[in-house]
Parts: sequence; structure tokens; C-alpha cells
Amino acid sequence: MNGPSPPPPPASFPAFDVSKSEQSDALTIVGLTVAYRTRGRERDVLQDVSFRIRRGESYGLVGESGCGKSTVAMATLRYLARNGRVKAGRISIAGKEVHSLDAAALRELRANRISMVYQDPSRALNPSLTIARQVGEAFEASGATREDGLKQTADMLRKVRIAEPERVMDSYPHQLSGGMQQRVVIAMALASKPALLILDEPTTGLDATVEAEVLDLVAQLREEFHTAVLFISHNLAVIGRMCERVGVLYAGKLVEEGATQDVFARPRHPYTVGLLRCLPTVGRSKDTDRLDTIAGSLPQPGSVTQGCIYAERCRLADDRCRREAPPPYRLSARHGDQMSRCHYHERAMELPRATPADAPAQTSGNTHAAHDASPVLRAESVSKTFHVAGAALRAVDDVSLELAKGETLGLVGESGSGKTTLAKLLLGLVSPDAGSVIELDGTPLPARVTNRNDEQVKSLQIVFQNPDSALNRAHSVRRLIGRALSRLSALHGEAREERLASLAQAVRLPDRYLTSRTRQLSGGLKQRVAIARAFAGDPRIVVCDEPTSALDVSVQAAILNLLADLQRDRSVSYVFISHDLNVVRYLSDRIAVLYVGRLLEIGPASAVFDGPHHPYTEALLSSVPALDQQDGEAFPDAKPQRIRLAGELPSPAAPPSGCVFHTRCPRKLGAICEQQDPPYADAGDAHRIRCHIPVDELRVLQRRN
Repeated sequence: MNGPSPPPPPASFPAFDVSKSEQSDALTIVGLTVAYRTRGRERDVLQDVSFRIRRGESYGLVGESGCGKSTVAMATLRYLARNGRVKAGRISIAGKEVHSLDAAALRELRANRISMVYQDPSRALNPSLTIARQVGEAFEASGATREDGLKQTADMLRKVRIAEPERVMDSYPHQLSGGMQQRVVIAMALASKPALLILDEPTTGLDATVEAEVLDLVAQLREEFHTAVLFISHNLAVIGRMCERVGVLYAGKLVEEGATQDVFARPRHPYTVGLLRCLPTVGRSKDTDRLDTIAGSLPQPGSVTQGCIYAERCRLADDRCRREAPPPYRLSARHGDQMSRCHYHERAMELPRATPADAPAQTSGNTHAAHDASPVLRAESVSKTFHVAGAALRAVDDVSLELAKGETLGLVGESGSGKTTLAKLLLGLVSPDAGSVIELDGTPLPARVTNRNDEQVKSLQIVFQNPDSALNRAHSVRRLIGRALSRLSALHGEAREERLASLAQAVRLPDRYLTSRTRQLSGGLKQRVAIARAFAGDPRIVVCDEPTSALDVSVQAAILNLLADLQRDRSVSYVFISHDLNVVRYLSDRIAVLYVGRLLEIGPASAVFDGPHHPYTEALLSSVPALDQQDGEAFPDAKPQRIRLAGELPSPAAPPSGCVFHTRCPRKLGAICEQQDPPYADAGDAHRIRCHIPVDELRVLQRRN
């Protein structure tokens, strides 16, 4: 895996004095070029990447999937795949050059100097070993005895805010929540008190409250251990909150770098500008403006041999850009130097939009008046009880809601709150308890989808979070959509082909992809195929279960625009489930807040987000990192003080008495909350809050915060 002798730092990149920095920095990368050999050809996936991370500093690395972010991490660990190699450059960790180490020294470095936390904690934990054994091994690798390792394990689990470490130590990974698993993985990573901690999308799959806890934990432990952090993420708001400096990768090149506040407030590269414009920030909604997108897609590794690597997607590019590769221009910014690989960096903020800003005029079927008409879907007193190991687990408890034609209802709440179970009940994938009523156009729906007629089945469809789990990788896109058309409509022959082409056009799927297998498509293209299949039978209602959480911000913006356009064109209704409250706010007309299967609040999106709101909603909103944007500039949003919820989500098998939220509520009144289930209070404009605190008092309390 070792490459040739590293070259001297390139003269065109006078970023820092290597000889001095390598002794004082946690990580120094200079002129890094990494190539993978595929089909007998070597392709550069990183080209001349240089940056450094000082001791105790947090550095963010952002860019679309495929830009090379994880390859930087793997090269730093010297853990590239067998077909990868470092062609040029040097990597130094705490003064030690990584690619000059022998096997023993490399093991020592990985055990004591550097640690990594991956996106999916369940894949980093051995399902057959207890937490005590796994975390204990991390301490033993640093020289502790087994007995000392167990003692230090309990202490470290307390540091990562696990309240009952002894119970958790005796548990297996599958017995813990996702947030708890991630804290355990962080505890393992910090066992050696590393000089450098690499976090690769560590919060992507977590709820807002758990994400906030994990981020607070990383910040606290970074300060305590003086650990440097390389934070890889496509969530720009998280980077804005966590990192002092940020680097923007595009197709293997670092195209912009600087202090996070400078880069996000005044980006100097069109790619960075495009990423920031993709965000569904405060004050934007599907009814007032469309999210901007980045046209085109990433070039194949090694395919751009002349000019600027971003030229084909850049709306500022001219002949000079296609002819001359821009050098790293260094500029003086408010919080330090800022680098941009753009010939026209002073004009980056003038980048024309790729997508018209104004939302198309609403169709008559999607006006506010239509939302006041008879509901297309109604759920009344819906409950679902599972029986697990002899115990009754009430996943959904007496939920009532309505969905109007052309309306989006956002479902929010922590994992385990019952969002997905409620969606499955509406779809007929799970049967509700006796007494539950689910109606379509005023007609009761059979409990199971197998008992529904064809018209009822095609009226309710679903788009899953992970299209890979819903699409057969061996089938072509044409066959996947065509099968849905065959099953859900009477179209045949030429009519079916016309309908298929129309669907592909509606989801902005180019015809050339119809013959492709889904394994050949990007995540965004796969999700478009899943959406096309869901719309094959002209559904009345589409359940969207985390459809954008795993996507880059540029792809996410395109999918959100697509969903909004399809809703306007076809007056379809959405039940939209997501833990990203910024996305929910952008797309939803109304919001329903679930907690341990109970509906705590429901109302228009603006009313729920602006307040007054339930104390649980208040805590959720305070946990969400966000970037606000004004006049084309982005900066960390001035948010209210974060509200920390004590303890874990209660088990639906043993929910608290009285108000189900009282065990974690920061505004608990006293015995009344413990003994009496609160009624709904009317906050006006069909906004209802289930809390003992009067609405006017909630409004005053939340204004103070």
C-alpha cells in the first residue's frame, strides 16, 4: 500500500510550514494523492489534498458522496482497500509520518494515537460480545489489565453520559438504542485518549435530541482530553456548530478551506455556494420558494484532465475555466486565511440559481381551501399493541388525525415514538387494535392490505428511507417501474410504455437510466426510481418514511423539490416522517408530534414551530442545529438555549402514569402531571397541545427562553 517517496510540498500551495507544523499539529496532510485500481486502470480519487488540524481543534470535511471524504479518513488510518494506494504526499499524526511506519509502529499508532467513529454504530460492535468486553478490550489494547479495563470502562461510560453503566456493560449491542450504541462506540474510541479522533457521519441516523447529546459529548470530551477532531459530514449545520475550520472537497480536490464562520458566511467557491443554497433554512417553504440545486453529477475519478474540475457543473465557468486549472487562491478573511480554487472567487456569491426561486403557482386542488374540505384520510382512536415475551407493548396509543387532499402532514418524534408503526397501520401492513378506525374518503379501510381492493391498495403507497431495501438490484429500472404499472393499472403495450416514460420524466429520471440496474445508480437516482414506482398507480396518499435522511444536501434538495412538484401537479397527500425538523418544516403543511405512541401536539407547521408548543416539541426544536441565511449569506442560526431531556425514552411496555412525558419534562408542574393525563388545549387555528400548562403560560415561558 505504500506509495513512492513523498514529494516536497507543492509550491503552488503555501498553506503552512510543514517542518514546524508536523511537530505541533495532530494531523498534517500535504499533497495527498490516492488512486484505486479498477478494471486494470488506476484512477485518482484524491488529488493534491493538503490541510492540517491543530491539537484540540475540530476540522470539518464536507462534500457530496463520492468526493473522497472517507478516503481521506482511510488513508489517514493507512487502511485503504487492497486496490488503493497513496501515490504521492505525506500524512503525519502527532509528528509521526504514517506511511513510513512498520507494522508494529502502525499498530501502536492505531491503539494509542488515533481512533475512528463510523456512521453505523451497530456495524462497529460485535453482536456476540457484551459491552463490557468490547469497551474493556479497547483499554486492554492501551496496556491495561482486564480488571483495570473493566473499571475504566464503567468510568468512561459515565463520561459519555450513560446513567447506568453497570446495566449497560452487561448488555449486548442489540439491547441498546442507536444513540446508546453510538455513545458506547465513542467511549471505545476515547479509551486511548487519542491525539486525533475521526468522526465519519456519526449522527446521520440519530434523532435530533440524541444527535444533540452526541455532539455535546464530543465537544466536552474534546475539551477535556485536548483531542483534535476530523469531522466528516454532509450536514452543514452540524459542521457549523462543531468545527472551527472547514474544508470543502469536490471530486477528490480541496476546493475551499477556511474558518467555518468565514466559509459559511461568505463562500468563495461556486460549489460551496451551491451546497449552502440547497439547505431548507428557516423562513423557506415549498409554497413560497424552491430549493436551489446543483445541476449535473460528479465526474468519474480521473476523467477531468484539463481545467477546473467543477467547470461542467458551474454556472460561472467560461473557456478559461475549461482550459486552466485554478491554483489555490489565498484570501484574507475575518477569522483568518481562506483558500479557494476558483478563478472567479470574488464573484462566487453572484452564482446564478440552477432552479427558479419562486414556487410554481398552486393548482386549484392544492389551495388552502382544499385543505378545509372533507379529509381524504381519517384515523380515529387508532392504537396498536404488540405482545413481546408475554408483555403488552403499546406502540401507538389512541391517535386521531386527518389528512386533507394535497396536504403534507409531518410526523416527528424520537425513535420509538411510534411514527413508523402508525404509518404501517395506515398502509395496512400492520393490523390495529379493536376499536381503531381508518377511513379513506369516509369509507372504512380493511385492517390488512391483503383485504383491500385494488383501488384502495394503489391509493396508499410508500417511499422508504433506503431505496436499496425496496428495489431489486438485479432488475432494470424499466422492469421495476413496469411491474408496478402492470400490477396497479390496466395499461398494456404502447400505453404502458408511454405511462412509464411519463413517470420517468415526472421524477426527472433521464431515459438512459431506464435500462440500468439499480446497483449502477447513485442514491439520489435510486430514490427517484422508488418515487416513480410509488406514483405508478396515481396514489392519493404517499407515506414518505425518512426519504432524504441518507442523501447529500444537493440530492436532498432535488428530491424535496420533486415531491413538492408532484404534489402540486397531482394533488397527492403526504405523510412525511423525518427526524430532520428543517426538512419537515419546509415540506409540511401541518405537524403531528408523537411521544411513546401518544399524540402530544398537532397543528399548522408555522404554529407548531413558532410556538407556543408542547414542552417536548420545544426540546426537539432546541436540539436542531441550523444555518440561517439572509441576503445569500449563511451563518449559525441564533437558537434558543438547548433543552436537555433527562433519561431515555420510556418503554411502551411500561409508560409513565399521568402525562406520558412527565418523567423527562423540564417544565413539570408537580403531582398533577404524574397523576392525570392532560386534555388537549386549543392554541387557535386548529393547533392543539396536550399539556397541563395553559397555552398563554407556555407562550410566556417559551418567549423567555
